[in-house]
Amino acid sequence: MLSTDQQARLTEALRFALEHHAGQYRKGTTIPYVSHLLQVSGLVLEFGGDVDQAVAALLHDALEDCPTVNVPALEEEFGPVVTAIVRDCSDTLACEGEAGSPKPSWQERKDRYLAHMEQADPRSILVAVCDKVHNIGNIVEDLEEDGPRSLERFSASPERQVWYFTRVLEIARGKVPHGLYRRLDQSIQCFTAAITP
Repeated sequence: MLSTDQQARLTEALRFALEHHAGQYRKGTTIPYVSHLLQVSGLVLEFGGDVDQAVAALLHDALEDCPTVNVPALEEEFGPVVTAIVRDCSDTLACEGEAGSPKPSWQERKDRYLAHMEQADPRSILVAVCDKVHNIGNIVEDLEEDGPRSLERFSASPERQVWYFTRVLEIARGKVPHGLYRRLDQSIQCFTAAITP
């Protein structure tokens, strides 16, 4: 059972996410972006994460997708533990020197992210894998519903996405609960099958 303080922290994180992701939608859809953040936070709690990890899950894209959010502000509001997890889960920062400059290529961002995740704390890896489970689950559902055209909204090819999710799976081996690892593995298999002629 969550304490009153833990409930308050989750409520504040959700308020922050709603404010800073206002007007954002899941890529190529009309689904409010906060839906993804809620799902990832729920998965974190489902697979044994603590409140710091669940709060970080609600905020895991804030540094990447919200130009008005920076590391000092996040740390002041939610503390160094949450901020470290959010940083670990970000492949690009919208602020801090990258704002206004061209975004690195998909491959460059993912290579950098994967290299970082290999050294990341398992607490961050749990949040990252929950994020990937929800992402790939949505991709598979959209493929089943709308067919291959649903993949047109992504800059990376389906084969590169399979490569990326598989690398995350390899990094997560032995660092996350088996049930979560299995769920990502099964989703990758479903995605692979769906794009194989």
